[in-house]
Amino acid sequence: MSWGTELWDQFDSLDKHTQWGIDFLERYAKFVKERIEIEQNYAKQLRNLVKKYCPKRSSKDEEPRFTSCIAFFNILNELNDYAGQREVVAEEMAHRVYGELMRYAHDLKTERKMHLQEGRKAQQYLDMCWKQMDNSKKKFERECREAEKAQQSYERLDNDTNATKADVEKAKQQLNLRTHMADENKNEYAAQLQNFNGEQHKHFYIVIPQIYKQLQEMDERRTIKLSECYRGFADSERKVIPIISKCLEGMILAAKSVDERRDSQMVVDSFKSGFEPPGDFPFEDYSQHIYRTISDGTISASKQESGKVDAKTTVGKAKGKLWLFGKKPKGPALEDFSHLPPEQRRKKLQQRIDELNRELQKESDQKDALNKMKDVYEKNPQMGDPGSLQPKLAETMNNIDRLRMEIHKNEAWLSEVEGKTGGRGDRRHSSDINHLVTQGRESPEGSYTDDANQEVRGPPQQHGHHEFDDEFEDDDPLPAIGHCKAIYPFDGHNEGTLAMKEGEVLYIIEEDKGDGWTRARRQNGEEGYVPTSYIDVTLEKNSKGS
Repeated sequence: MSWGTELWDQFDSLDKHTQWGIDFLERYAKFVKERIEIEQNYAKQLRNLVKKYCPKRSSKDEEPRFTSCIAFFNILNELNDYAGQREVVAEEMAHRVYGELMRYAHDLKTERKMHLQEGRKAQQYLDMCWKQMDNSKKKFERECREAEKAQQSYERLDNDTNATKADVEKAKQQLNLRTHMADENKNEYAAQLQNFNGEQHKHFYIVIPQIYKQLQEMDERRTIKLSECYRGFADSERKVIPIISKCLEGMILAAKSVDERRDSQMVVDSFKSGFEPPGDFPFEDYSQHIYRTISDGTISASKQESGKVDAKTTVGKAKGKLWLFGKKPKGPALEDFSHLPPEQRRKKLQQRIDELNRELQKESDQKDALNKMKDVYEKNPQMGDPGSLQPKLAETMNNIDRLRMEIHKNEAWLSEVEGKTGGRGDRRHSSDINHLVTQGRESPEGSYTDDANQEVRGPPQQHGHHEFDDEFEDDDPLPAIGHCKAIYPFDGHNEGTLAMKEGEVLYIIEEDKGDGWTRARRQNGEEGYVPTSYIDVTLEKNSKGS
């Protein structure tokens, strides 16, 4: 099957077909280009999605710890890698398919133009040969007619008796001339005809088949190139399928790594306070108020008068200073983490001790290295001056001393919080550890005030009275404004607090001012602060005293 033999007379049709082939090639190239843009936009949107949901980690505390969070961030990393593979697909298509198609289309246009020009030139040459042959034919035909006319004229004059001999001779000469010219045109026509037939045979059996063969080969190469590009289009994505499969497998592994038990344990570790849960609610016996004797009221009244304190002064001192362990103060984090519950405080202190030990080990290693280098310099002075290492060595020793002091201080805090979480009956008084904790900030149950300006390091100042002692210096007691019943026991080790037993009934002489503490008094006149959350309060609006 050859275009040259089968389509010898379809030059215009082949011209249109080859142009259509190039247009189709460019259309497919445009399709590939749009697919590349889709892949690039898809990869870009995936990366933006990953960036949007990736954590903004400003500190180590914000690192994901739960297995579900870690799995999600691993999935985001895998998705980011997946987006990278889509970019690889786009780059491969752009280089292997689109770029190759555009270069080939340019070369194809040039080749097609050359072949068509050769075909047109061959057709023009054949047309020129045909015109020459046709002109010689027409000229021969014209001369033959002129010769016939001359023959008829000669015969008419020769048969005419009235014609002179000269006219007959002249007609005869004209006949001979026309006959000679007809013979020459005949020979010219025969030569042109033979030449045209040869050129025509050459045109349709040699030149045109060769040109059409080249066009056919060009069109077949275009088809092959399209086939290769189709295959390359698919291969661009097939090459990254193994990596994409690994990304998907990574997502599945991340999903399998989720451990609900571990996450639950992390919740416990993150929020465990270390406090003991409250006990059962006791029976509330209000009958003792009914059977109070007059003497009790007299004694209580006399004690109230003797222990009366200015309410404004008391409120001013107590408000905003104390907080119960169940409520977090609003203020900056403290160095000893006393703003945290015991269990969380213990964890933070242990983490800090571990970090300080690591830093101490680094400084110790550096000190050993400096000492070795100093020994080398002392034995070989030409290698360096031992005195040049002294400042660095001194700085390292200072750092070691500082770190040891920090470790000792944090270990003391750790032993304090471990002692407190070990049992409520084994708690130490704040004065036993005043050389390590913040002076003047300790409150009941190891809590601290919210005022950072009261923090003072060093031994306690023996000035005779504690903060709560100042509040009980007045002689007149405050009137009772109600009564309360202890829901939980409170040991009241710290100064200014009042110990109470579970179910014990006390008089309320000052309400909670928002700091979590209520001022109460026993029937024997002993006064102090108790945690508001540990008592059930009943206020008596018209009460003027016990």
